[in-house]
Amino acid sequence: MTPRPFKQVDVFTATPYAGNPVAVVMDATGLSTEEMQRFTDWTNLSEATFVLPPSRAEADYRVRIFCPGRELPFAGHPTLGTCHAWLEAGGMPKGDFVVQECAVGPIRIRRDAGRLAFAAPPLARSEPLAADDVARLARGLGIQPGDIVHHAWCDNGPPWQGVMLRSAAQVLSLRPDPAALACLFVGVAAPHAKGGECAFEVRAFFPGQQGTIEDPVTGSLNAALAQWLVGAGLAPRRYVAAQGTAVGRAGRVHVDVDARGDAWVGGDSVTCIDGSVRL
Repeated sequence: MTPRPFKQVDVFTATPYAGNPVAVVMDATGLSTEEMQRFTDWTNLSEATFVLPPSRAEADYRVRIFCPGRELPFAGHPTLGTCHAWLEAGGMPKGDFVVQECAVGPIRIRRDAGRLAFAAPPLARSEPLAADDVARLARGLGIQPGDIVHHAWCDNGPPWQGVMLRSAAQVLSLRPDPAALACLFVGVAAPHAKGGECAFEVRAFFPGQQGTIEDPVTGSLNAALAQWLVGAGLAPRRYVAAQGTAVGRAGRVHVDVDARGDAWVGGDSVTCIDGSVRL
C-alpha cells in the first residue's frame, strides 16, 4: 500500500462541518476501480474522488467520482471539493477556467468572489414527470399530489426527479417513506419568503447502501434545478438556495445563469483533513 496525498473538504460552506464533505485522493495513479470503490465504501461519506492525469488536452486533471456502491458520471459537490483540493495543493489551470475531466466530459470551473462555481452540464432529460411518477413521489414524501405545484425530470447524470412545493416550511416538514422512494433520485424545492438570504429551500433523497438517504448539500441536483426552474420562469437568474437544514447543516448554493444560458453553481469550500492515506 502506498501513501497518497489526501484531503477531506467540506463543500457549500465556509464553516467547517456545516456543509457536505468529500474525500479526495490527490494521486490515484495505479488504483483499480475495485480499490477506489472499496475505499469509498469505507469512508462512509456520500462521495469520494480520485484525481488522475487528464486524457483530454484541454483538461487540467481527470477525476473519477464514486458514491457507496457505484461510480458516478458527474456530481456537483465532489467537483467543487476536488477543484478546491487541487488548487490548494498547487494546481495551476492552463486557461481562465479550471477544466475538470470526468465521465460526462469536460466541466469548466471558475473562481468567483473567492468561491468556486462549475458550469452545469446539459440536462439529458427535462420533460414533465408522468402522472404515475408524481403520484409515487407524493406517496413517498407523505403529501398529496396536489401539493406538488411543478415537476420535471432533471437528469444530468444522476436521474433526478424534481418537484416544487408551495413553501420552504412544507419542504422542511417532509417525513419521507424510504421504501416508497426506493431506487429514486428525488429533489424537492420550494420558495422562501421574499427578502431573506435564500430564495429556495432544497432537499435531496437518493439510494444508498442501506436504502434511501438524504444528502446534506447536492451540487448536481441544484444545477439541474437551476436549469429547470430558471428555464421555466420559476426562479430568477441569480439566487441562493439553502440545503441541509433538515439534517443539521447550513449549506448555501449560489446559482448564476449567465447571458449565454450557462448555469453556474457554486459555493464556499474548506479543508477539514489534510494528510495522506495508504492505498
